[in-house]
Amino acid sequence: MARQDTIKLQGIHGSPYTRKMLAVLRFRRLPYRFIVNWPQSPDAPGNGEGRSALPTPKVPLLPTVYLKDEAGELQAVTDTTPIIRRLESQFRTRSIVPDNPVLAFLNYVLEDYADEWLTRCMFHYRWHFAADIEKAGRVLPLYVRVNQSPEMLDAVSAAFTRRQVDRLHVVGSNETTAPVIEASYVRFLKLMESHLQAHPFLLGGRPASADFAMMGQLTCLTHFDPTPMRLCETLAPRVYAWVERLDDLSGYEVQEQGWLDAGDALPETLLALLGEVARTHMPQLIANGRAVIGKNETFSTQIDGCDWVQPSFSYQLKCLRWTREEFQSLSSKDQASARAILDKTGLSRLIDAQLATD
Repeated sequence: MARQDTIKLQGIHGSPYTRKMLAVLRFRRLPYRFIVNWPQSPDAPGNGEGRSALPTPKVPLLPTVYLKDEAGELQAVTDTTPIIRRLESQFRTRSIVPDNPVLAFLNYVLEDYADEWLTRCMFHYRWHFAADIEKAGRVLPLYVRVNQSPEMLDAVSAAFTRRQVDRLHVVGSNETTAPVIEASYVRFLKLMESHLQAHPFLLGGRPASADFAMMGQLTCLTHFDPTPMRLCETLAPRVYAWVERLDDLSGYEVQEQGWLDAGDALPETLLALLGEVARTHMPQLIANGRAVIGKNETFSTQIDGCDWVQPSFSYQLKCLRWTREEFQSLSSKDQASARAILDKTGLSRLIDAQLATD
């Protein structure tokens, strides 16, 4: 893709993954056009030729990014983590993946935690508590068409809210898991607040893709949904400010050597965040993987000493396998360094746990 090409991205402001990708494009100073629209909707006002002139993704998700393939044909792609790596291979300036392989692996682990665990927190708080349901149900449908009539908004809001609340169980939010999710969000806020006291970003003096993944989910949790936003304002003012700051870092100048030195001892605050991944995200990833391989529709496990039960989800087995592939791609020396960190933070089972017949 030539530098002058404009990247088209379709999404809405209330989507955490849309916000993640927009912030990445701004920081990397890549030209883009933001098409505000839901994936299932007809072309929205103000989009010019709109989506009718663009390819259709295999699965309609937010955001959809339109990139040219090797033959120069436009493709519709929807998974932010591989999209970010694809852009990394095309543009090296202002990279958001550390050049040190061990740090790059830790960045991948933290990005997956944000995309796949913090999103549970986001969806739970948004569609579990009455005040949050009311706000999201009435505001989110307006992002594409703000001039809907009151009657249309009432109908759209009711249908949208019902659909989202009915999906709570899919992401693992239910009466059994709610206390686990809420306790994990509070811990994360405190851990991130502590880390930001000494470091502007997760991995040093420049943002990584994991920063933008966390920021994406937190745009909802800390800046839109009332219940988790109050918690952040009370417990983690640095996190609140950090999220707004990351939204547009186009003017932030980075040093090429701005990453943490992987040869030195990593900050205890970063190790504590990795420990949180081991405490919450890792157990359900492994249990889910075993359930999917065993063709079980649901799975149960223990997270932080509490029961966890939810439907199994094949995509998260892919996430676990991709993480393991990232580890296997490291040299023997880097694997040994990464394994020492995994052992220290309780994350070794993320790589080593058997998945039954896998």
